[in-house]
Amino acid sequence: LYTRKSGDEIVGQLYNFTDKGGREVALRPEMTPTFARMVGARANALRKPVRWFSIPQLFRYERAQRGRLREHFQLNVDIVGEPSELADAELLAVAIDIMRELGLTSADVRARVSDRRLLHGLLAALGVDAGAVGAVQGVLDKIARQPLEVSREKLAAAGLAAGVVDRILALAQGTTFEALQAEFGAAPEAREHLERFARYREHLDGLGVGDWVDLDLSIVRGLAYYTGIVFELFDAKGELRAICGGGRYDTLLKALGGTDLPALGFGMGDVVLGELLKDRGLFPDPSEEAVDLTLIGGNGAGVRPFAEALRLVTALRGAGFSVAHGLNAERYLTQATRNQVDAAKKAGVAAAIYFREDGATEAVSLLGRMSGAPTHAMDTAAALAGDAAAMQGLREWLQLQRDNARPSSGSNG
Repeated sequence: LYTRKSGDEIVGQLYNFTDKGGREVALRPEMTPTFARMVGARANALRKPVRWFSIPQLFRYERAQRGRLREHFQLNVDIVGEPSELADAELLAVAIDIMRELGLTSADVRARVSDRRLLHGLLAALGVDAGAVGAVQGVLDKIARQPLEVSREKLAAAGLAAGVVDRILALAQGTTFEALQAEFGAAPEAREHLERFARYREHLDGLGVGDWVDLDLSIVRGLAYYTGIVFELFDAKGELRAICGGGRYDTLLKALGGTDLPALGFGMGDVVLGELLKDRGLFPDPSEEAVDLTLIGGNGAGVRPFAEALRLVTALRGAGFSVAHGLNAERYLTQATRNQVDAAKKAGVAAAIYFREDGATEAVSLLGRMSGAPTHAMDTAAALAGDAAAMQGLREWLQLQRDNARPSSGSNG
């Protein structure tokens, strides 16, 4: 499947081997062919358009480097059953909305977009034979990673005249959609594709993401199955590999023996995205992911039955807190409070919660020095009942402790 449908880059990076039964197998390098086979097998039962996401673990046999590891997790988002360019705009808007949710802006990330059909039309208008289009795409896909003269030599070796080579390289190195319309708008080979791309751009503007997008005809995506609009997201400074990439693959389901349905999707790996968030000071604070509260015995442990301690844990979890507790009831009652606090603090828990001797419930911050550590008292009956006001008060206090413990910074860059 991968050797036939994915393209040379994927084939060269396959973790493949022959198993004990003599079968050729591979660790999954990408999700799209798997998804296409799955949808193809159940196409008649699925309501169209299909909107789908998955987060598979993927493997590539290549040299590990910044932004590229031999295994990673990847968000895949796909739409099946809709040929309209509005679906293409929606797909890119999903990827950009994820960037926004992570705190990134159009000054941090640029979406570089092209359309294989438009590129083919432009090449035809320039007089490039259909048999040479694949070679041109291969050169464009690597144009940023190889010297310009190497690209020129490869295009010439594909049988292209010097003037055509110069024009292709100029278009690949940067142009605008308006310039393409002015030069090729009347060309019958390109007119339909320019009109479609104009509608696509209008949809992107309507979805509020147009200012993130740049036309880039060198974006062709190396995978063999792409057929239409393609895109990649890059950091605006150009310091990292692509954050995300995808496009339309209208013929893949049929090629895999399934139903003839149009489809499009993207993949967004965790490695490059993580590097970008770190560079911009936006990587999630590990303390925010730590356990909120841990139940400890405290001096009032014997005042209330252990069953009520478990009820407190349940009420707190029901209110949305992450809560840990020991799994030994006897130790809850007998272990020194200081030892319980020390263990929770070493585990990175934000606060300890316990019954006081006077019967109230109290939380103490574990995020700083324990001498004079901030506390928050709650009415135990309200806490056990999961009272909304009591829980909100605890939530706000806990967030304040985290805010106070976070190092101040004059810049997020």
